[in-house]
Amino acid sequence: MTDLTLNDGRTMPQLGMGTFKIPDAHVAAIVRRGLDIGYRLVDTAAIYNNERGVGDGYKGADAFLTTKLWNDRHRDAEAALDESLALLGVEAVDLYLIHWPVPAAGDHVEAWKSVVALREAGKAKSIGVSNFLPEHLDAIIDATGVAPAVNQIELHPNFQQRALRDYHADKGIVTQSWSPLGQGGPLLKDPVIAGIAEKHGRSAAQVVIAWHLAHGLSVIPKAADAEHLSDNFASSDLTLDTEDMAAIDGLDREDGRIGPDPATF
Repeated sequence: MTDLTLNDGRTMPQLGMGTFKIPDAHVAAIVRRGLDIGYRLVDTAAIYNNERGVGDGYKGADAFLTTKLWNDRHRDAEAALDESLALLGVEAVDLYLIHWPVPAAGDHVEAWKSVVALREAGKAKSIGVSNFLPEHLDAIIDATGVAPAVNQIELHPNFQQRALRDYHADKGIVTQSWSPLGQGGPLLKDPVIAGIAEKHGRSAAQVVIAWHLAHGLSVIPKAADAEHLSDNFASSDLTLDTEDMAAIDGLDREDGRIGPDPATF
């Protein structure tokens, strides 16, 4: 499994498992199964309401653990992280992200200053953001001199965010893809994806995840059962050729966003 080097000198597994919408009562078993399969990155968030279960499943693991600061805690980041750490049962997380910038509230710069202090205090080994646009990133970097290690953003073949990825590359920020399969459905049935999957004798999901990996993106697909966990993990040994990559690159759409717009959410 490939590791990516962060701008703080630490490393992070490129492929991880997401836990969005997996209930707290069920997520421990999913996390344990994922770790048994070979995943070394587990992603959760305070707003997922499953940190306790994730912590139960993660207990004792040698893996990379991410959680996130929710929008109503931007001026209360230390207490929010303490609550997350207690639920997860750990003294520090590997990565702590500000979940959304919420520009209308205007607190994202103060939140970033607090998150920087939490890294210095040892409660978060690396720090980053999620759903930040260039103007939000400029504001927090200008205020602190600290660039996020990661920006976790909606990214899939129908919404490829090339300009934002270029910005990240210039600042040494790792791009991490959420909703990497475009929430499944139509994308996985797209004739381009289906044709490449048939060509390689692989699943459509494996093709899409392999596309993310080939572009050097970190990717955290969610899977709520052992079959999908295994299927997603198998993408790590699928090599797409130049023709495959160009065909998937051609699926980008201006109207491809599925989730909220960070400029207004």
